[in-house]
Amino acid sequence: MIGIIVAMDKELNLLLPLIDDQREFIAGRFTFHLGAIGEQQIAIMKSGIGKVNAALATQCMIDNFAPRVIINSGVAGGVGGAAAVLDVVVADRVCYSDVWCGPGTLWGEASQCPLFFTTHELGIEPASNIKKGLICSSDKFISKSSEVEFIKKHFPDVMAVDMESGAIAQTCYLNDTPLAVIRVVSDTPGEADNITQYEDFWQKAPEATFNIIRDLLSK
Repeated sequence: MIGIIVAMDKELNLLLPLIDDQREFIAGRFTFHLGAIGEQQIAIMKSGIGKVNAALATQCMIDNFAPRVIINSGVAGGVGGAAAVLDVVVADRVCYSDVWCGPGTLWGEASQCPLFFTTHELGIEPASNIKKGLICSSDKFISKSSEVEFIKKHFPDVMAVDMESGAIAQTCYLNDTPLAVIRVVSDTPGEADNITQYEDFWQKAPEATFNIIRDLLSK
């Protein structure tokens, strides 16, 4: 079983058409959409936005299905670097950008965890619209260039920002479950009106952008 976690209905609705023989499984407050992509058995779920929702969802996924790998997919904010809107960022590492546990600890380092959570190698090759790099995660929708600069001060090689992958990575780390993170850049904070950019993304985002998961699993 391969688990796929997204944060929002908009993301879920782009992925559900990719799976065959769909059925639902409900555990507590979470609904799992079960089926197959190619020869792979899949469980897709929506976590809800933010770190607590993401952590609870991931633990529920692991407890009910013990997936051999979890894929976190969805959208992310760009940071004005190599990844532009509609580019796909495949995380090679994930970290928090809003955590500090006090003196003697590093910025971004959760208690009893590494600073960077390494991700599972899926064999996705970089291309013109596929980038690999660091994704930073926080409990805030990043909308201002000053917020991006704050993150870059601590993590200058950040490629994209989101609100869930850090908590998913920490939960997977504590459960010895491999994690891959694949995010599509929806907006670039600080460039023009990124809120409008983000809203327009959902009108323009091609479903083919999310098909990278289907193509990957079919192999």
